[in-house]
Amino acid sequence: MAPPITDLCACCRNVLANGTLSRLTTFVRGSARSATKRDGSNKSKWMGVVGLEVHAQLCSNSKLFSGSRVQFSAPPNSLVSFLDASLPGTLPVLNKYCVEAAVMTGLALNCTINKKSKFDRKHYFYADLPVGYQVTQQRCPVAINGSLAYSLCAGKNRNCMIPKLVRIKQIQLEQDSGKSLHDDAGTHTLIDLNRAGVGLMEIVMEPDMCCGDEAAAAVRELQLVLQALGTCHGNMAEGQLRVDANVSVHRPGEPYGVRAEVKNINSARFLARAIDYEILRQIDVLENGGKILNETRAFDYKTGHTISMRDKEGKQDYRFMPEPNLPPLVIYDNETFPPNVNPQQVVNIDHIREQLPELPNDKRKRLVEKYGILAEHSFTLVNEDGLVQFFETVVEQTQVNPKKVIGWIINDFLALLKQNNLRVNQSFISPPALSELLNLLEKELISSSAAKQVFLELWKGEGKTAVQIVEEKELGLIQDHKKLEQICQCVIEGHPAEVSEIQQGNWKVLNKLIGQVQRVTHGRAAPTLVKAILEKKLA
Repeated sequence: MAPPITDLCACCRNVLANGTLSRLTTFVRGSARSATKRDGSNKSKWMGVVGLEVHAQLCSNSKLFSGSRVQFSAPPNSLVSFLDASLPGTLPVLNKYCVEAAVMTGLALNCTINKKSKFDRKHYFYADLPVGYQVTQQRCPVAINGSLAYSLCAGKNRNCMIPKLVRIKQIQLEQDSGKSLHDDAGTHTLIDLNRAGVGLMEIVMEPDMCCGDEAAAAVRELQLVLQALGTCHGNMAEGQLRVDANVSVHRPGEPYGVRAEVKNINSARFLARAIDYEILRQIDVLENGGKILNETRAFDYKTGHTISMRDKEGKQDYRFMPEPNLPPLVIYDNETFPPNVNPQQVVNIDHIREQLPELPNDKRKRLVEKYGILAEHSFTLVNEDGLVQFFETVVEQTQVNPKKVIGWIINDFLALLKQNNLRVNQSFISPPALSELLNLLEKELISSSAAKQVFLELWKGEGKTAVQIVEEKELGLIQDHKKLEQICQCVIEGHPAEVSEIQQGNWKVLNKLIGQVQRVTHGRAAPTLVKAILEKKLA
């Protein structure tokens, strides 16, 4: 098991070091005070401590304990079974696919899979929880003791990748609650039970992070892992991935401080802002002689502040008890697989391990080793859904160096996608179209400036190929060597002053003559060929 991460990275030092809370103060709107003691001493450095609880909605067509369908934005209370509504006499039936998804996630996160796990009742009363308790796995979860490796972008251009590791305490299966809908006047609350009983994985991360950027980077990496596995779509806007952040501060070498929990954050960007604000708020309270309350807080994205909601419940408040309607969950491997049992009726750890896909971190390493691209470029490819496949398809269909291909994809293709708010599968340029264009450029049939022009024409989505655009726009390079020699001779004769300077040894002026040739040919002359012809004539 990895040790807790206690060393501050460069980014965190900028946020948390004495007197350098500039990044955080933007969220405090002038109310922040320096984290340094009033006497000016340098003894009161503070360190943030952050742990996360991530609730991931499982990609299942039905709920965890009932056969009700799972569908986002369905009409209110249209997907509710008798069990979801807590009618007396109804009993839960465990969804096998949800168990397999939790096991697969645990394996991907280097967890130990408990071959025998148990369900508990966690008692609390909300109107959107009809039965008055949540079925979860608090004491004996399906997976424990894992880790998630991720990288933090640092440096002026965010091109320095700092490797990080956060420990996974446990992964537990549990059911979601319903949803409370409040009217604009705040006088009425309606209950939608469509979400009640939907299968969740709660992924509990140890307090190994120290600032908002680290937490946001860890959640983004987890999101990519879940999407690669297909166990969770990870759409935070639809509530498929929700994060609770446990935040405290302490001085290095001293015990951890009292923590506050910031609930239900549905954006990685908001998560970073909420944590950074909460760290500064707690420092501010402690520096002024106050005490941090063990409480639950919410994040207001409009103001950038966290807001107190209620006192934090303790384990004794939840009155955990074994779930009497569900037997222990038993999972097997090849060695313990029971004889004469239908494999479709049990969950086999080894069988699931064989189905694990290539995970994001492994994919990045493969891209760097196979194509020789930079590590930060591999992050860009993997982080954008569908971009790795697009890149590899282009590389396969061209004779161009992969490093040149990655330049076009990141600087031109991805930039246009971002500009038009499109995904890769919505692009107007297909991998074969870009491959054809890059092949023309590699064979020196068009110039780089002409290639940019063709690229923009392809983006219009008019169905024309790169070759057709080059012919229609007359963008191809002049292949007639004698014609180029005549043009170069005319340029030399028309610029005697520049020629004189070159003959006196100032060959830098040659670039001006090359530019004149490009102007005459409208950019259709190969610069290397033009340079060779001019040098020969002026030698």
